Amino acid sequence: MCCWCCCLECIHNIPPISLIFHHFSDSLPSSAPGREEEEEEEEEAPVTSMASISVPDPVPAPTEDAENIRKAVEGWGTDEKALIEILGHRTAAQRAEIAVAYEGLYDQPLIGRLQDELSSHFRGAMMLWTMDPAARDAKLAYKALRKKGGDRHAWVLIEVACASSPDHLVAVRKAYCSAYESSLEEDVAACSLYKDPLKQFLVRLVSSYRYAGGEHVDDELARAEAAELHGAVVAQKQPLHGDVVRVISSRSKPQLKATFQHYKQHHGKSFDEVLEGNRNDQLSAMLKTAVWCLTTPEKHFAEVIRNSIVGLGTDEESLTRGIVSRAEIDMKKVKEEYKARFKTTVTNDIIGDTSGYYKDILLTLVGPE
Repeated sequence: MCCWCCCLECIHNIPPISLIFHHFSDSLPSSAPGREEEEEEEEEAPVTSMASISVPDPVPAPTEDAENIRKAVEGWGTDEKALIEILGHRTAAQRAEIAVAYEGLYDQPLIGRLQDELSSHFRGAMMLWTMDPAARDAKLAYKALRKKGGDRHAWVLIEVACASSPDHLVAVRKAYCSAYESSLEEDVAACSLYKDPLKQFLVRLVSSYRYAGGEHVDDELARAEAAELHGAVVAQKQPLHGDVVRVISSRSKPQLKATFQHYKQHHGKSFDEVLEGNRNDQLSAMLKTAVWCLTTPEKHFAEVIRNSIVGLGTDEESLTRGIVSRAEIDMKKVKEEYKARFKTTVTNDIIGDTSGYYKDILLTLVGPE
């Protein structure tokens, strides 16, 4: 059975992100002049202040890293610690350069060599971490659309649509089209696992492109839409009413934050608290997930990590996804939220529930508490 964390054939279907953008440059218009230049600059951006990974200074040349990776995988044994030390301390842009250098030197994809050399959950984490972030999310979304059982697979789609920048979602859609010869929006619409109105909500989320040009908000609009949200969710008890879907799927993140501030001022509770009170209702739970991913993603990912650990057994898929996807973005915030809510640390729970090199790569990405 194909598993997202080790399906080499599926991963090989996803080309380097530079080729994806080249392939789609004529078929998908830019949202604004100079978009390509902005994306290129974003790809080279340094580690953010809320990221948890550490990068050496100076960073070795990609060819040097590629050669050291080759040494780690040659011979009778694999030096897993060396692989973690190199790949676990490089940004997405740096890992992409290493992958190009490795294939150029040894005529073999780096991801393929990791597939051959590693095993179990450690292999899954290393392969997912080594992938380009947009290709990674495309892969996760593709798998989520084919998994039965529970609403948490829908979380993946909401995370992809809401927890990162609008440009990242466009990159994910391009990667998805290139890898699977269909659009993410079409596959969500055709997915038999979800029924309306949840399906319509998910389609609107993955097909959106939010304004991300600054912190400007329309205060009157925020006040009016806060009233619309209350009317739909509380008065009509329709959490995915058309007005709700329109607001949540189209407004910029600063605009949504202003709307939720007005909601709390006028109704005495935050919007997510109201939804939390209806936690047994599937639609309210999905809406709360979207609200958290859009405004306070650290709350959602702290919950993803915690839910993957508590109970019988460990959900390594969710644990890996929660850590790998946020290590370069806001893992420091996730750790703070986790400690405040659950009275323990991510580090302690990883140590208590995982082992071996899988534990080591997760702790490397999480960083010190």
